[in-house]
Amino acid sequence: MILAEVGSTLYKVLFLGHMITFVAAFAAAVVNPVLMARAKADGDQGALHRLAGHIASNGRQIHLPALVLLGGFGLAMVFEGDLGFDSTWVSLAFLVWLAMCGIITGLVLPNERKLAAGDGAAERLVERGGQLVTLLLLVMLYLMIWKPGA
Repeated sequence: MILAEVGSTLYKVLFLGHMITFVAAFAAAVVNPVLMARAKADGDQGALHRLAGHIASNGRQIHLPALVLLGGFGLAMVFEGDLGFDSTWVSLAFLVWLAMCGIITGLVLPNERKLAAGDGAAERLVERGGQLVTLLLLVMLYLMIWKPGA
């Protein structure tokens, strides 16, 4: 059932929610590596682990919920705007979003907690997870801008 056409007020409200949650979900991908590099350059391991603890908490309390809401707003736009999963870009974007959620919950967040607890080996896994999510973000942006198969 279509409650809102693309361009209607409801659709625009959903799009606004989609954009706000996008910023909240991916701000960490930009800010956290810079903060970690600065903390490592200072050479204070205690400060580095405290920062990692704050990053881990923010990931669980802010960024992951925003990523989930981002997908929720996206799905609402698909259903309300009559886009449908028969469009290639919509289906692929949904799969990419699921992969992002899996990498963050299965790789990034657990290793951020380990890093905060002092496990230096976890830092490499956090970096790899962040790199994978960034790559998937670029794929997602491609899909949403160029809409292949639309």
